[in-house]
Amino acid sequence: MDLKNKNVIYVGGFGGIGFCSCKCLLEQGVANLGILDVFEDNEKIGTLQALNKAANVFYIKIDLTDVDNIEHAFTAAHDTMGRFDIVVNGSGIMNEHEIERTIKINLLGVIYSTFAALRLMDKSKGGHGGVIVNISSIVGLDAYGAYATYTASKYGVNGFTRALSDPYYYSQTDVSFITICPSTTETAMIASLRMDAVTTFDRMPPLPKLLCNNQSAEECAHSLVTAIKTAKNGSVWILTSGTLREYNYPDI
Repeated sequence: MDLKNKNVIYVGGFGGIGFCSCKCLLEQGVANLGILDVFEDNEKIGTLQALNKAANVFYIKIDLTDVDNIEHAFTAAHDTMGRFDIVVNGSGIMNEHEIERTIKINLLGVIYSTFAALRLMDKSKGGHGGVIVNISSIVGLDAYGAYATYTASKYGVNGFTRALSDPYYYSQTDVSFITICPSTTETAMIASLRMDAVTTFDRMPPLPKLLCNNQSAEECAHSLVTAIKTAKNGSVWILTSGTLREYNYPDI
């Protein structure tokens, strides 16, 4: 997919990976970039706008724990843009002491955001098609005991996104689905975890190999944008150590 003049919604665009991804998208020449996040950040909006003065960069508040608010946010964004070409669901939290909030934001928030976007993109209902990108995690492919609730939420994102990519639906909606599974990425969320160590239990098992392959937010963002440009419907991608590779589930 050529990103030039495309309309993009990024849920969680002020986060570490999100902000870097938004910069990459603007450098690719997108026409409209709507950032849906819980708090506004005018400084980051200014930085993004300066990267591509021809683009329209705007913010809409979203609360991923409120279904009505999600619907209103996507409707408002659609009214501003006229159509969505790309929607990235990139918000998430990692706190094992907040079980319900973790599931609400990481899984239910993604589900409701996806359906809110799909309602407006579905070609069979007057939309123009496009691509929806749901950001999961490497622990959505290989469970890690220190963050059991977070892992459960990301397994859910993987299953949900792959289910919607069924060719039967794609042939009608013309909306493709991609699942993104980053490994450990140097963001504020990861830095806070090192300080607080809010884990499932009061002790941690050794880190698995994949979680030791750290990458910068900039590296992750570059791989994410590459996946948006090249990935096929239903594909699942591992982003680790600044590289991008497709993950293939074993046959049952």
